[in-house]
Amino acid sequence: MALVKKGSRLITVDGTTYRWRLRGRPTYDQGLVRSPLAYAVEHAEAPGTTLVVTTDQPHLSNWYGAQGSPILPGQVTDSIRTALNDSWTPESPGSSFHLDQSAGFVSSH
Repeated sequence: MALVKKGSRLITVDGTTYRWRLRGRPTYDQGLVRSPLAYAVEHAEAPGTTLVVTTDQPHLSNWYGAQGSPILPGQVTDSIRTALNDSWTPESPGSSFHLDQSAGFVSSH
């Protein structure tokens, strides 16, 4: 399933263009700081398998005011390269590829 284009951003990594997006509003668990921020990445021209990256920080719009920091393009680039090295094939159809970078996330509960 392709990402919604509204609110997504393009990024070029090693000559390939990807589209990435993070959810504007937190999920219920993200709002309660029970689960960390996650964002999705796909190949911009031939979307196939979506990369879902779980970070080690809370969603910026959480309901408890837990401090987080914005996701920067450099972080997205590093995550894409890591996923590609871990066998993510962005142009091939299939279920989501999950990259867990949540080590160090501290839940509020």
